[in-house]
Amino acid sequence: MTDSMQTVQTSTDQTGTGPLGAGEVLATAKASPARRGVGLLSLAGLGVMLIYSAFTRSPDLGWQIALGLIGLGFITIAEVMRRSTASAVELTDQALRDADGRVIVHLDEIERIDQGAFAVKPSNGFLLKTNRRVPRGWRLGLWWSLGRRIGVGGMTPANETKLIAEIIRAKLAERHIV
Repeated sequence: MTDSMQTVQTSTDQTGTGPLGAGEVLATAKASPARRGVGLLSLAGLGVMLIYSAFTRSPDLGWQIALGLIGLGFITIAEVMRRSTASAVELTDQALRDADGRVIVHLDEIERIDQGAFAVKPSNGFLLKTNRRVPRGWRLGLWWSLGRRIGVGGMTPANETKLIAEIIRAKLAERHIV
């Protein structure tokens, strides 16, 4: 298991004396309740409508099966989103992590941060480029990682992700990388 896939237990005292990635939480970004609700209702509602259409308006058995399976797929995605957005992204002195304890990236692995208008980044978020490949990961609406890039944001409020980005930028400036 690699360091960035390490799971840590967050201590109740938040002293930073725990395992790698644990420490005092400097900033947190949680999914906005309104965005979460609209997203979940949209996906689940579409799934239910497709299943309803499959059994009431479908011309033949093939369409019934196809619409039913697609409807179940949308309901499954809504459940994945519900579980993912129940968590949060936390920034500590050592790492950016999921509130469930998964270390997304250690701060010393970050090369640069991009919040530009033309960056391929999540809505209301930012993009991190690391100095090495990170394991693929995805929390629908919160963050994703692929190769050397990590996107943070999506369903999170802009002010919360901007605070995390500014703290990371300040820590990078301390290392003279920016």
